[in-house]
This record gives sequence, structure tokens and C-alpha cells, in this order.
Amino acid sequence: MNKYFHSVELDADKCCGCTNCLKRCPTEAIRIRDGKAHILSERCIDCGECIRICPHHAKRARSNPIEDIEKFKIKVAIPAPALFGQFNNLNDIDIVLTGLRAMGFDYIYEVSRAAELVSEATRKLIREEKLHKPIISSACPAVVRLIKIRFPELCDNVMPLLAPMEVAAKMARREVIKMTGLPDEEIGVFFITPCPAKVTEINAPNSSEKSAVSGAIAISQIYPELTSKMDKLKVIEPLSKSGLIGVGWATSGGEAAAMLGEKYLAADGIENVIRVLEELEDEHIHGVDFIELNACSGGCVGGVLAVENPYVAQARIQNLRKYLPVSLNHLDESDLDKMMWENELTFNAESFRLSDDIIEAMDMMEKMEEICKNLPGLDCGSCGAPTCRALAEDIVKGNAKETDCIHKLKARIQSVYDQLGNLK
Repeated sequence: MNKYFHSVELDADKCCGCTNCLKRCPTEAIRIRDGKAHILSERCIDCGECIRICPHHAKRARSNPIEDIEKFKIKVAIPAPALFGQFNNLNDIDIVLTGLRAMGFDYIYEVSRAAELVSEATRKLIREEKLHKPIISSACPAVVRLIKIRFPELCDNVMPLLAPMEVAAKMARREVIKMTGLPDEEIGVFFITPCPAKVTEINAPNSSEKSAVSGAIAISQIYPELTSKMDKLKVIEPLSKSGLIGVGWATSGGEAAAMLGEKYLAADGIENVIRVLEELEDEHIHGVDFIELNACSGGCVGGVLAVENPYVAQARIQNLRKYLPVSLNHLDESDLDKMMWENELTFNAESFRLSDDIIEAMDMMEKMEEICKNLPGLDCGSCGAPTCRALAEDIVKGNAKETDCIHKLKARIQSVYDQLGNLK
């Protein structure tokens, strides 16, 4: 049984083994075997890069169907601020929120409200000087999982605060229970998500044993019906309770700007994120208190489950913020403890473990080094592994053979040919 939950799946019937995904995966979680891609569960971070890059649409993200909201007596929507950037000429967030009500949601709690609380909590923790600097935002679950797998030395730098999605879910539940008196299990809280990493975080949280979110509905799935409902609205309800700080989280730099200081850095796009983490690990970044990292280009508006071009959506968010107050949500002292992580972030050792037996693992490591020396070092991906080192690892694990390298195979064939020629 697979103990890892993943929202990114492979449709083997559509896969052509083209190696595009293999070369772009940031954690070397993909192999091409027997002409088809295979995803290594222990390494996948559900960033969605393979979905974005696959020309054959063989990768897909699973999320909850809209019909799942009917399983609950009270239905709560917690829309990501990225949702607001999907609509042209939008100058009032209440139009979107009223549209969600028209779709059948009883209550709306904007994630941007929680983002303002997380921003304030972050500023407070930075002032207290109790955390390892530079502090890395924990808002993007793909980045958090990337750190667990590739940059374990930076685990202590990750902000131990729940992401706005989780804070919004907890607060929405608290409000609904207070208003209705219903038991928690009858309340369904659904995140309107721009990315698959959030779906994974709901089902297998990094920070707690169980998420307060009942499920995630993709923006791309909800968009057609929501647009239709918005076009038919006769009355717009005053539902929005967030300001420009919270809505700004939808785009790269929005979270960092909410620190209200100058010592921050923001990077987006998985390759840029990796470059920053490498320099941070090598202690080449100085004079920075806070680092915001988003796996998707443009920030959350660039998620593969969004529908609009991320840069168009980014411009729309910037325009929308002009009509908003700075912030409408403020932290109570009692809220901060409820927003802290329950679990410590630790290195996912299984991701690169060669063997449970340390002696055997050391022996396998030596064999890997020897095999690597004999490989061409081209990292061409033709063997079905992303790099020559990854192929060497697969060989010692028994999942590949040296002749999977086409250059080694070509040399062997040439050798056999030369030997046969000498026999004439």
C-alpha cells in the first residue's frame, strides 16, 4: 500500500515517454521505464511542473468534485485570493463571493482574511528574534516539501506558522459552530485551490496530524459555473472582509511586502526557488530577515489549476488592490498559539535512502560512485533517469542496468562489432 498521498497522477495511456517531465522535475521524482513515465512517490512534491510541461496532457491533478459539498449540512467556501485574478474587469471582490453563495455555499471565509493574520503573526515572531534567520515562508507547501527532500539543513529556517488556507479553515469552522451550534462533522470547508500542492497538504499535512479543510476544488473546475452565476447576479452581498495586504498574497512578493520592512526577498518559479535555496544553504545570502518562495511563476496565480495567464492575473490583482483598505483583520494574542505548527519539520530521509541497513547502504554508495565514473556525465535523460548519478542510483537499487545508457550501449555494440570483424 502506498503510504504517500499525491494529487498529481499519471495517465499512462496518454504518456509517450518523451522525457519532458523527467528533465523539469525539481526532485528527480520521475523515471521513464518501458516507454512510460513513473513517479517516485517518496520524492514527488506535487508542484505541478510535470502537468505544466507535458505536451500530451498525461499528468493531471486530482481534487474534489463540486458535488462533494452536498455531503455536508453547512457548506463553507474558503477561496484563495488567486481566484480574484481570474476575472476580467473585476473591481469588487463581493461579486465573486456572492457568486460562490449562488453556487450553494452557505458561508464564505476569504483566505485573504487569514493571510492578514499570518502576516501580522510573522511580523511579531520576527521582532521577537526567536527564529532562525533568514526565515523562510511556510505558505507554499510545494516549497516546504522541497526543503524536506533536497535542503534538510534549512528545515529550521522554515516559519512554523500554519498557511493562510489552514488558518482560514480553522477560523471559519469556529465562526460557523458559534453561529449554528452544529457539530464539527456537519460542516464542510472547501478550499478553492490554484494548485495541486495545496490538495496534497490538505490530505497529508506537513504541520499537523489532520487538516481543518474538508476538501479542495480546483479553480479550473469551479470557474465556468461561477462565471455563469456572477453574470446573473441581481444583488451583490457585502461579504468581503479583507484588505490589500491579504489579497496581495495571490502574487509573488505580496507576502513579503506585508512584512512592512526592507529586509526581505521574494522569488517565484521552481527553478528560481531552487537557486535561492542553494545559495541560502551555501550561506551566500546575507542581510535578509524573511524569504518568500513560490513554486509557481507569478505566485499562486500561476498555479496549474488556475485558468488565466499568471501575468494577466497578476495585473488584475494589482488593479483590484487599489480599491481596498490596507487591512481589515488583526491578531488577538490568543490566536497566535493556535496558528503555530503542531509538528516539527524534519528531513524526509526515505527519499534518498539506499537501504535500511547502514552497512549495505554504504556499500551501495561506493558502487554508485564507481558506476558514475564509468558513465558519460552528459545527463541527457535518454536512459530514463534525469541524470547519470540518478541512473547509477537506479542500477544499485536493481531498477536499471548500465546498458540503459545509450552511450554505453553504443560502445558495447561497437566493441562486439569490432570483435566480429577481427574474426573474419
